[in-house]
Amino acid sequence: MLGEMIGEESGKITGTRVLPPEGGVPKVESSMRATGKLLGVEVTNIATIWSSMRPDGTLYVDGQGVVMAKDGGTASFIGWGFGRPTASGGVSHRGAINCQSATGSLARLNSMVIAFEAEVDADENIRWKFWEWK
Repeated sequence: MLGEMIGEESGKITGTRVLPPEGGVPKVESSMRATGKLLGVEVTNIATIWSSMRPDGTLYVDGQGVVMAKDGGTASFIGWGFGRPTASGGVSHRGAINCQSATGSLARLNSMVIAFEAEVDADENIRWKFWEWK
């Protein structure tokens, strides 16, 4: 069951590259930077996300990143999920994140599984929403 919404961020894809195929399937790497609020504190999120096209046209995605709070708290995270291309040329993602070694104002993240929604538009703007998964 989803619990409370714990944050929102918005930002931009800052770089993209195509990686060598794995099992005959090309892999795309995207880097992003976003800012917003997580657990009520202002944060910057820097992440790298890898995606592979699946036979049904959906994307499998996984990634990792670092969140830095303005008050000094930090967290590293890993995540995975699935994406679907949108009619407007973007991608809509859903998945889960697990934080590791979170400190300070973000320490509560160590005990959570976080569900997320991420929307990327055709101009590579990204919006994230996060919920505690109970």
